[in-house]
Amino acid sequence: MPISLATGSAPDFVLTSEGGAAENLSGFSAWTVTVMEALGPLGVGFMVFLDNIFPPIPSELVLPLAGFTSSQGQMNIVLAIVCATLGSLIGAIILWALGKWIGIERIARIAVKMPLVDVDDVHKTVDWFDRHGDKAVFFGRMIPIFRSLISIPAGMRDMRLAKFVALTTAGSAIWNTILIIAGFYLGENWAVVETYAGYFQKIVIIAVVVFLIVWIVLKVRKHRRKRAAGIDDSRADVIEPGEFDS
Repeated sequence: MPISLATGSAPDFVLTSEGGAAENLSGFSAWTVTVMEALGPLGVGFMVFLDNIFPPIPSELVLPLAGFTSSQGQMNIVLAIVCATLGSLIGAIILWALGKWIGIERIARIAVKMPLVDVDDVHKTVDWFDRHGDKAVFFGRMIPIFRSLISIPAGMRDMRLAKFVALTTAGSAIWNTILIIAGFYLGENWAVVETYAGYFQKIVIIAVVVFLIVWIVLKVRKHRRKRAAGIDDSRADVIEPGEFDS
């Protein structure tokens, strides 16, 4: 039986067991529905995997839609959660491996060549991750944008793969379960989840922008004070071999 599905930001469309949901949609939404119709729970996992590798792909759209589809008996909700979590984990491991391959020294040498950044800044960032890395990986899986990016510094600091997998799986499972179950119980109003998740993402982006502005202002003032005091920081961009070894 056709299932009517309406959102506040997209035209009404019909999701049927025979497919055709994407016919009245456009862009990414249409492609998402097509993939999920064709692959079922595996399609959910694939889309979440892409979300990890390419953050602009919104799991906030995919997961509630998977929950709604499950509520109509067209997808097993447990399999949807499992596949979504596997997709998250596979994408995260790829980024962890990328971070491990790049290495902290290599990225530090690039960072200190940037305006206003010096070795001390890199050390503070590394020290912060060494103290809070476990919590950052776990809770980062539930924060838009950081959900993907947190895997890279984990690899750079050579976090043990077993620990990384455990933290990533736990955090991803919680996030995926919340959004899929929300879509399941909201039914045709599943898009409400995407709307409020979008608000959360905007808050995160604004917080990051504010932090960067404050950081830049403070760094500019610091450098001006050094110049006024005649302090030579010419070695502020020198990275010694093994400087970040644990």
